[in-house]
Amino acid sequence: MEKTLTILHVNLAKNFRGGERQTELLIRALSNKTNIKQILACRVDSPLKQKLTDIKDLVFVTANHQLEGHFSAPSADIVHAHEAKAVHWAWLHKVIRKTPYILTRRVDTPVKDRWFNQKTYRNASVLVGISTLISNHMREKNWGEVCQIPSVLAHLISDEAISNEFRSLFPDKIIVGHIGALVDKHKGQKVLIESANILEQSNPELHFVFFGDGADEEELQQLSQDNNNISWMGFKPNIGDYIPTFDIFAFPSRNEGLGSTLLDIMDAGVPIVAANVGGIPDIVIHEETGLLVPPNDSESLAQAIIKLSLDKPLQSRLTECAKSRLEKYTPKAMADSYHSLYKKITS
Repeated sequence: MEKTLTILHVNLAKNFRGGERQTELLIRALSNKTNIKQILACRVDSPLKQKLTDIKDLVFVTANHQLEGHFSAPSADIVHAHEAKAVHWAWLHKVIRKTPYILTRRVDTPVKDRWFNQKTYRNASVLVGISTLISNHMREKNWGEVCQIPSVLAHLISDEAISNEFRSLFPDKIIVGHIGALVDKHKGQKVLIESANILEQSNPELHFVFFGDGADEEELQQLSQDNNNISWMGFKPNIGDYIPTFDIFAFPSRNEGLGSTLLDIMDAGVPIVAANVGGIPDIVIHEETGLLVPPNDSESLAQAIIKLSLDKPLQSRLTECAKSRLEKYTPKAMADSYHSLYKKITS
């Protein structure tokens, strides 16, 4: 009989971003397996906790910071750290409770050679990167075994009535959609605004819609206040209702661990133009599953948008190829990979 494994997930983030969504998807997928018990250490006000209250038998441990929750947490076979502060928590938990841990790294910048980083990474049983670039960065450090398990799509549900209502706001327009936290140094919205400026007079049929909120929201809206071809839609908890209305999806990130949003866009059958940066090329293969452009290049982005908008056969070919590659990017595939890793470490 297979041994029951107890997994202690740790995510101490205050907000709910891509990493938290991936943590949620993993916990949900693992809950469908037998012989697995799960614990989540998180902040008392964690949005992730609120998302997971419907998961049967999931135990929550309050950890508002790296020093809290170590003695109140039930015994576990392995700790899984899902973000930077969680890595510190997992290392300290190993010191206190002797529990092995793995970490998942989601950002595409190299790990800094700080003493504490070396300590926490070297003491992990396995280092997991979500993209080729991140995994290679960690291998270059030679701080331990590295494996690659990508982020996954969410199988978003859409309400056709809401989609149709939104689409009706832009009659006779080709909608170029963008989704992301409004933080330009990361997501590059200023690049897309510049592309919209380039195309406003020459291609009035193109309309750019931005979904999301964030620290740069006011600045970005002021920057585009004279544009008639840009609309700001704010944050939508049900973003799946809007993705199917896009004719093109533009993703001009300046840096990106992987870009799991792209998987949801592919799942909805929307063609993609994205920056060739970070882990994005793992998903967007140029001229196969989307179009890649140089990062921070509004002119190239604008030209790629025009090319895609005028070429229906190209749109169909890209979206069909993209959908055919999504099997390894499902929550079940991610859960199977992590489950195998958990068993290998604890056997």
